[in-house]
Amino acid sequence: MRTPVSTYRLQIRPGFTLQDAADTVPYLKSLGADWVYLSPVLTAERGSDHGYDVTDPAAVDPDRGGAEGLAAVSRAAREAGLGVLVDIVPNHVGVATPAQNPWWWSLLKEGRQSRYARAFDVDWDFGGGRIRIPVLGEDSDLDALQIRDGELRYYDHRFPLADGSYTAGDSTADAPREVHGRQHYELIGWRRADNELNYRRFFAVSTLAGIRVELPGVFDEAHAEVLRWFREGLVDGLRIDHPDGLADPAGYLRRLREATGGAYLLIEKILEPGEVLPAGFDCEGTTGYDALADVDRVFVDAAGQAPLDALDAELRGGRPADYEEMIRGTKRRITDGTLHAEMLRLARLVPAGTGLGGEPAADALAEIIAAFPVYRSYLPEGEEVLKGACGLAVRRRPELGPAVGLLLPLLLDASSELARRFQQTSGMVMAKGVEDTAFFRYTRLGTLTEVGADPTEFALTPDGFHARMAHRQAALPLSMTTLSTHDTKRSEDTRARISVLAELAPEWTAALGRLRRLAPLPDGPLANLLWQAVAGVWPADRERLQSYARKAAREAGNSTNWTDPDAAFEQTLAAAVDAAFDNGGVRAELEALAVLLEPYGASNALAAKLVQLTMPGVPDVYQGTEFWDRSLTDPDNRRQVDFGARREALAALDAGVRPASFLDETAKLLVTSRALRLRRDRPELFTGYAAVHATGAAAGHLLAFDRGSASAPGALTLATRLPRGLEQKGGWQDSAIVLGAAMTDELTGRSFGPGKVDVGQILETYPVALLVPAA
Repeated sequence: MRTPVSTYRLQIRPGFTLQDAADTVPYLKSLGADWVYLSPVLTAERGSDHGYDVTDPAAVDPDRGGAEGLAAVSRAAREAGLGVLVDIVPNHVGVATPAQNPWWWSLLKEGRQSRYARAFDVDWDFGGGRIRIPVLGEDSDLDALQIRDGELRYYDHRFPLADGSYTAGDSTADAPREVHGRQHYELIGWRRADNELNYRRFFAVSTLAGIRVELPGVFDEAHAEVLRWFREGLVDGLRIDHPDGLADPAGYLRRLREATGGAYLLIEKILEPGEVLPAGFDCEGTTGYDALADVDRVFVDAAGQAPLDALDAELRGGRPADYEEMIRGTKRRITDGTLHAEMLRLARLVPAGTGLGGEPAADALAEIIAAFPVYRSYLPEGEEVLKGACGLAVRRRPELGPAVGLLLPLLLDASSELARRFQQTSGMVMAKGVEDTAFFRYTRLGTLTEVGADPTEFALTPDGFHARMAHRQAALPLSMTTLSTHDTKRSEDTRARISVLAELAPEWTAALGRLRRLAPLPDGPLANLLWQAVAGVWPADRERLQSYARKAAREAGNSTNWTDPDAAFEQTLAAAVDAAFDNGGVRAELEALAVLLEPYGASNALAAKLVQLTMPGVPDVYQGTEFWDRSLTDPDNRRQVDFGARREALAALDAGVRPASFLDETAKLLVTSRALRLRRDRPELFTGYAAVHATGAAAGHLLAFDRGSASAPGALTLATRLPRGLEQKGGWQDSAIVLGAAMTDELTGRSFGPGKVDVGQILETYPVALLVPAA
């Protein structure tokens, strides 16, 4: 198996095609990346900027460069000595435009007789033999149906007609309604999806329909093109999107490993604190959200927790947020709302002989899911998690004891359809209820509410970090590490700046109070979230901030929401954002905050980047983040990248032009390129992990580790933590480390040791250093 030393993620889209990616490969090689890592490239919904809505798994998307483009990327990578990692989407396909998806078109046209009927997860009986498509504004909109060119039309929506369901001579006014009644599908009002949908989907996205890759025939057809890539040597590894949605993730990974000839596999799996990958998962690890959480927290000041909790309580009317109770509520909001159809489908699978069904069964199942501490169980692994969730559900609601008692043995039976679907559903509820709702409500410090993180863990000590890294080195040395992805709520540099607020709690409390007076917003926790985000990315343009504010408010769902937006509140919210540009007082506050936060945020950002690039695991660099990248949630984090500017800046660094200061974004490029090159060119310096401890008054402000072996020193990472507190202490003072050999800093070229060396001497130029044994 070929494995990467590092990867560089590129978002392939119509505006940045596979040919563009091929042209970028020489720069990536110069940067030091070992593999190029591509977002989904199979044919997707036309105009899709992300590619996760695959409409035809049989071909590389022509709008993204087609098969020729993928061959060009592979050829360029091979010539440069790079590997290729590609993101694939086995759980679902895009069905927004049926005519673009041959599988879905066939299903709608032929119903249960379609050769693709078994590929989709449809409860035909519940739909009266028809699949329900929630596209109508209202059910009365059936009057808007038309028959044109042999298709049923609803405005811009096109649907096939079953053979024999329509004759050209039938031109009465009621013909479209009558013909609609003869189809294998039923067009329904979009609001009915919450309760009446009868096909499995991705989360609550009705335009992404789940497919059953657990069936060998479906697997083979869905992966035929992907497996061609391996037969022809175009690709070296795969990133698997959303494995928790699959009926049998372990079985899927075994089959995929065999089919690819033992290729490198990563899964987009969220691991909650203390959770480990199931032993039966045949893959190298995750896509790195667990690593992201550890890196973030070691740069957060634990002393900020109490004052930020106090501020949070004030914003909530005197009572601090209870996260456990909050996520119970947000999960129930999902099970009783957007995913209620999924809960009712589970309820229909409860055997009739139990005497439990319908809404009572759905209620009990929802309460169990709301008590889950992780995304899902993987029976028989995870039995204790399921039992624990059932116990917690009963403690919360004792009246459910009999129902939960009936359900538990059924849910533990891994061979049953109920147990299988329950496992597929719990992760959907966690993602929608926690990541997409609670993370916009639990707002004491935005750094902590990131994908894959537990926001109740406020900070991590260096010793705690070292323990986790030693485990990572021993158990998951080929798992990915990351700081930014296409899914992160905030990019790494935005979080690095927001983290400083834990060191500036009094200043932040005062600034937020002034901002709220100048630009009133009745939702206090949302105001905290909003102004942290603005401070994290300032300066930014109006459109970006308006888009973020609206999405954050609707995701939180307290003052407005997606399905029934509160126009008055959203006008107030928009006015608050506008005030950042139009109100001199608000703008002055934000500019002062940015000036205050910038040096400490830059220090945090460089420290986090160097740590992520040199810690155990396979580091990924998300496109463009070798410069400062202060982005917010998607689509803000998927903006185009100016690779020309980065290429020129890297050439200047290599020519000896050093950054003016660590605040210059080329300082981040310096750190990124030197760390990536060292990992690629000197792998013997990254074979182990050992904590390095400083002595002296400011020792707690240093995070340091040695990646060498017991017999030979390796690369030594030094990173400043809590820079505001370090400054207030008067700097490093007498803090020192002991170097066992003479070492040279890859960033400055300066040499130190052997023996005791002042930390302040090493970190005189940058807040980080990457030391290697002197030649």
